[in-house]
Amino acid sequence: MAFFLSYILPIIKIYLVGLKVLLAQLFSRPFRLPVMPRQDGKVAIVTGGGRGIGYEVARHMASLGAHVIIGGRDEQKGLTAVRRIREEYKEAKVEFEELDLASLQSVRRFVQSFKGRGLPLNVLVNNAGVMLVPEGRTKDGFEQHLGVNYLGHFLLTWLLLDVLKDCGKRGSCSRVVNVSSSAHRVGEIRLDDLNGSQCYSAHGAYCQSKLAQLLFSSHLQRELRRGGFPVTSCAVDPGMVDTALYRHLWTPLRLAQSAAARLLFRTPAEGAATVLYTALSPALEGEGGGGCWADGRREMTSPATSDPRLQLSLWEAGRRLLGLQ
Repeated sequence: MAFFLSYILPIIKIYLVGLKVLLAQLFSRPFRLPVMPRQDGKVAIVTGGGRGIGYEVARHMASLGAHVIIGGRDEQKGLTAVRRIREEYKEAKVEFEELDLASLQSVRRFVQSFKGRGLPLNVLVNNAGVMLVPEGRTKDGFEQHLGVNYLGHFLLTWLLLDVLKDCGKRGSCSRVVNVSSSAHRVGEIRLDDLNGSQCYSAHGAYCQSKLAQLLFSSHLQRELRRGGFPVTSCAVDPGMVDTALYRHLWTPLRLAQSAAARLLFRTPAEGAATVLYTALSPALEGEGGGGCWADGRREMTSPATSDPRLQLSLWEAGRRLLGLQ
């Protein structure tokens, strides 16, 4: 029974959620990003911007005049992305910096390098992630989904908050956008076993990490609003998007996903639309910011995501794991 609850049930839940999302996408049009204002003089960091949704976010921001820094662990993909964007937009200010979210040392090094340049920071897009990876640990001993999707971005955001606060102002808030997933709806936060040491399930670990991202985003917004800081934090569910994130699916399912992707899945550009909207839209200034977004609108999420006690408990657990005061 324990094996079913810990291993089999998360698989059933995540694929049922996936089926529901695909059916919804089949019978609805993807959100089209309105024309966004120019971003000249603004600086944005996009994690995982070498491909997929992150690339489309970086590309669009650069086209609007923002100075975009792509943070990623794959230097070749990152530099290729930079070259492609510069070829399309000759005046684009875009660059790549190494950032391995599976290494807290790498996160700290990235932030130290960024701060050493004295640049402002107006937008932080926490987009990078892993899904259904085999059981393993990050360089700091964390379960990989927890370490990359949640803790790595937690530390990155925490260390950059002072710059975000300094750059935000009334009518032009700095923004943190956390790219989550509909899988958060079936995620469970196990505060006594966040690292998945008792009975590992890649599906359960992924869902937990995406719920953790959303809880982190909501609690961060609560803290920022309480402190009166000119920074907003929101989460985005981009839908099911045809990216390399699905490469760890069981082989028959991977083949089925490849076959169905053109008909049912969103393109990376379509998946990036709501991310860009929450990062750039003037309509989301001040009280309009925060929350969880999908298809260009604020959405209701699972009851767990609005539980302030769970948000705080997870926040404190994350701080302890990261050694933050």
